[in-house]
Amino acid sequence: MSPPLIAYSHVSKTFDGGRIIAVDDVSLDVAEGELLAIVGGSGSGKTTLLRLANRLIEADSGSITVEGEDVRNVDPILLRRRIGYVFQSGGLFPHLTVAGNVGITPKLLGTPIAEISARVDELLDLVRLDRAPYRDRLPHELSGGERQRVGVARALAARPRIMLMDEPFGALDPLTRDALGDDFRELHSKLGLTTVMITHDMSEAILLADRIAVMRGGRVLAQGTPAELSESGDVYVGELLRTPRRQAERLGALLPREGAA
Repeated sequence: MSPPLIAYSHVSKTFDGGRIIAVDDVSLDVAEGELLAIVGGSGSGKTTLLRLANRLIEADSGSITVEGEDVRNVDPILLRRRIGYVFQSGGLFPHLTVAGNVGITPKLLGTPIAEISARVDELLDLVRLDRAPYRDRLPHELSGGERQRVGVARALAARPRIMLMDEPFGALDPLTRDALGDDFRELHSKLGLTTVMITHDMSEAILLADRIAVMRGGRVLAQGTPAELSESGDVYVGELLRTPRRQAERLGALLPREGAA
């Protein structure tokens, strides 16, 4: 088997002088080409775990490797330029246009202007935004879904092998969220990415991810495919897995059958 592209080994992280345990002795591997969803409630440690991978915060103990290299041995700025990162709100620079936001990482890497311009056009096509009307718009002129598409384009600009996504679709309306999720899954496969996606929505995780890790209280309670998770004896994992089925049953009872008046 190929070595994992991202590997956490006995990683822990605390805040407030050790009084708040955010990540507690977590070991987790992410295989090359995999889309892993990390699911859990607020305060479960999932976002902290994500940010440890690109050294937005530093682990207290344990080790994290990215592409076989211990992240502690890599300059954090250079590490972040190798890894795409998508924030929940898009995280766009408000004073930069769409083209400026998408092209910021290639610019920092010293890419020639003509190449940056061509790359911006390529990426706008990739995330289904028409070049002419969007290139020169500022973030406040975009809808939430459009901002997220620009955020994905910016994260892809330096051709990373790895994408980290923190609740990327959580703040969007249901139709936009569904469309963007499907589009990103297609991009993930088309570009051969390795993606770690944070979500609190088990339905989204089941629909988009190859594998799911469930976190609670800073620990990974279970990990695997939905079928493998169903074998877990953990009560919380079982409740999470039952949620989509309960929602489907309630919707089925409330909505008229297709074709009914």
